[in-house]
Parts: sequence; structure tokens; C-alpha cells
Amino acid sequence: MDVIPELLFIRIGLAIGMLAIGGVLDVWKREIHDYYWIVFGSIGFLLIFINSDLLPQLFNIGIALIIAPFVIFIWRMGLFGGADAFALIALAVIAPMTTISENPVTPFTTLSNAAVLFIIPFIINVTRNLISIIKHENIFEGFEEEKLKKICAMLIGYRAKNPKFCFSIEKTEKGKKKLNLTMHHAEKEEYCTTPNTWITPGIPYLLLITGGFIIQILFGDIILNYFIN
Repeated sequence: MDVIPELLFIRIGLAIGMLAIGGVLDVWKREIHDYYWIVFGSIGFLLIFINSDLLPQLFNIGIALIIAPFVIFIWRMGLFGGADAFALIALAVIAPMTTISENPVTPFTTLSNAAVLFIIPFIINVTRNLISIIKHENIFEGFEEEKLKKICAMLIGYRAKNPKFCFSIEKTEKGKKKLNLTMHHAEKEEYCTTPNTWITPGIPYLLLITGGFIIQILFGDIILNYFIN
């Protein structure tokens, strides 16, 4: 095996290692210091100098970093945390648009694959709520809401007995319980600690990014390949 394939697998291994450790830290502490991403991104940049084809490597990284302003904007909007944005930027440096498949990828492939995987939490929420209903639990006890709002609540959350790392999606108005389905800022919103409250899980999006990157490596871009094929 020559230098280039070896370097490719080093980059993939470094990227997966970064995401895996970061994912564990995110689940455990829900906070990852910015230096973590800077260190891994710096190592990825230094790997450029192992390869004699310096300019093509720099060009690939430059194209991959198109994602940087986009994810920073999403972070500031509160759709996900700063760690998720920095993880995607570090990935653009460590393994820019990398895949071992023959399918095309873009600077946004990891993010778009992660967005597809975002359907998994919805399935988990619905399954959890249906199990509670089958057990004859009155999950909407005390609520006076229309069916559509209840269905939406069942998609994005559930009634938690002891919430942890979750955001409340209920409020009290004039002594009556109401569902609050407005968007929660990923970093500014306080976690809910009130027992028996309807919540939406604070999903560590970094886990979805990890899954999206692995799919990129093995398969490519899910959405892009769907439209091409």
C-alpha cells in the first residue's frame, strides 16, 4: 500500500476517533471545550505535509470549509451547539469530503446525512408514547389541547417522570396546562428538572454527526444519491 491510501485511512481513523471521544464527552458532560476541536483540527492540518501533493490537499480543505459559515450560522440560531459546529469544521480539515465509496459527496454530506438520521429520535419518541398508551397511562392528563398539538408533542417528546438533559414543552396558563412547542435554543435554554413533565430530549447532535460521517465514508451522500439514482 502506498502513502496516499495510508494517509487516507489515518485521516478517517483520526476523524472517527475525534467524533467518538467527543460523543462520549457530550453525552457525559454535555460540554466540550473548544481546545478539543482545535487540537484535532491542527493535527489534521499537519497531516497535509506528509503528502507531496500539497496544493490539491489545500484546495480540498478550502472547498470543504465552505461549510464553516453555514454551521456557525446554525449554531448562532440555536439549532445545535457550538461543539457540533466546531466538530464539522474540524472534520473539513481532517478528512475533507472523504469517502471510500464511488458515490459523490459534498462539503455538506456529513451534515445532510446527520439530518436524515434525525428521524430516529422521532421514532423513539412515538414508540415510547405508544407503549405508555398501551399501558393505559394518561400521558396528557390535565391538558386541554387539540389533537394536532398532541400528535406533534408525541413526535418531539414524551412525559418524563425524572427528566435529565431535556427541555420542557409544557407551560401553565391561567391554571391550565398547555403544550409549548416553540423552538428551544440549544445553548441558552435551561434543562428541565420538574418531575412528570412533557419534555423534548436534548439530543447530543454530535452522535448524529458521527453516524452521518460514517455513512459518508461507506456510502456517500444519502440525499444526493437518492436524487441521482
